[in-house]
Amino acid sequence: MLAQAARHGAHARKASSRISARLLATVADDGVQKLRNIGISAHIDSGKTTLTERILYYTGRIGMIHEVRGKDGVGAKMDFMELEREKGITIQSAATHATWGDYEINVIDTPGHVDFTIEVERALRVLDGAILVLCGVAGVQSQSITVDRQMRRYNVPRLAFVNKLDREGANPDAVIEQLRNKLRLNAAAVQLPIGLSGAHEGVVDLVERKAYRFTGPGGEVIETSEPPAALVEAMEAKRLELLEKLADVDEEIAEYYISEENPPAELLRAAIRRQTIANAFTPVFMGSAFKNKGVQPLLDGVAHYLPAPTEVTNRALDLDQGEKEVALTGNPKDGFVGLAFKLEEGKFGQLTYMRLYQGSVSRGDTIYAMAADRKKARKRRWAPRASLPHALTWREAAFATRYPVT
Repeated sequence: MLAQAARHGAHARKASSRISARLLATVADDGVQKLRNIGISAHIDSGKTTLTERILYYTGRIGMIHEVRGKDGVGAKMDFMELEREKGITIQSAATHATWGDYEINVIDTPGHVDFTIEVERALRVLDGAILVLCGVAGVQSQSITVDRQMRRYNVPRLAFVNKLDREGANPDAVIEQLRNKLRLNAAAVQLPIGLSGAHEGVVDLVERKAYRFTGPGGEVIETSEPPAALVEAMEAKRLELLEKLADVDEEIAEYYISEENPPAELLRAAIRRQTIANAFTPVFMGSAFKNKGVQPLLDGVAHYLPAPTEVTNRALDLDQGEKEVALTGNPKDGFVGLAFKLEEGKFGQLTYMRLYQGSVSRGDTIYAMAADRKKARKRRWAPRASLPHALTWREAAFATRYPVT
């Protein structure tokens, strides 16, 4: 749910019209249930920006993959600062929007270096879900622990993605154990890798019992087949482990587990979703973003398991009732409540990142800041602290927080 002033004048206006068409269709069909607002966080050099680049490519937002500090000198799309491209690290959070099937996904790519952890804090404060990226060799590292602490502080449900399985020494089982022991997460794999290091080809989906291999120049061709015979036994063992971890927190799965029965895929997926949103379970995905493997199933996981905006409870303090805590509705017809969570100086002036929790914003509206002067806010005097510069209609603006103009 992020609305941001555009970085690119004319390009932003064209993007706005394209997003508007998708928006109206989505709202008419499924409302906010097919919206996902996620962040990608991890320890430095775990592959966050590389993963985001693949997400943009597979969702059709970019036509070519560029690497962080790649030989072509272009750099990853989300590293928009010259210093980021030069150093090969993310310094500032960057937001974008993508479409995956019927789902609209807003993505924030966050820094991994400890010096820029405040950027992660700002992002997680306004997100509905997150992907915790982990190196398949190094596992849980110092900043992984910090990010996990931030996710807990804001009750952000997360998926885990064990990346870099193409590297020598990759051990996803060891990483999952670290998630359980170091981060105290009730984590279990929902995938099994097909090969590791140089032999890494794809993944086996434990829910569907299907194998996926990724071919083509950019890994865009997905070959679906039955699991390799050599992995069937390991697949069933890992699926049983998945059921065991879910049975600890989900009564419906517990009944199947005690009866030694296999739940159908639809029921198992629904249980994973329930407990992920409740922060009682963390599904673990696998792959190698750099080698273009495992990213599309991860996007499916975002759609299947992370919450829609209306499935997350957000609260605010009502100044008219002595700062009484109230739940925000998410209804565009209710009173406006939003949070400007980041300010950025760009070549077009000040860029304001804002999340709307309820109400709407139209072209030409001004927004008063409650923290700036509470007495003025109570009297409803307008203090122009942020504005929406694009020609959005009322209906579009009512959902603008879920469709950033980029």
